[in-house]
Amino acid sequence: MCRSIKTLRPPVLPEEATEEDIRAAALQFVRKVSGFRAPAAHNREVFERAVDEIAEATQKLLDGLEVRGGVTRTARTTGSAGSAGSVTTVPAPDAA
Repeated sequence: MCRSIKTLRPPVLPEEATEEDIRAAALQFVRKVSGFRAPAAHNREVFERAVDEIAEATQKLLDGLEVRGGVTRTARTTGSAGSAGSVTTVPAPDAA
């Protein structure tokens, strides 16, 4: 029914996860939890809302993670729905 959800943070993913990567992972999660590959018409709205909310939570998680070991990550600020937001490169803290 559903493919594995891949790790979206560095160094597992060599570059920053894209919005598409994050949405695909959220969709796979909702499919797995709901047991439906695609929702029936009467469940479409709640299904899509769940995908959107999980994608947003995933982006917040990735933005907040601190990956040690000299890896830099790119923080993305979210704009209004449908906007790409801005991108800022943030150096990772020195490994202790």
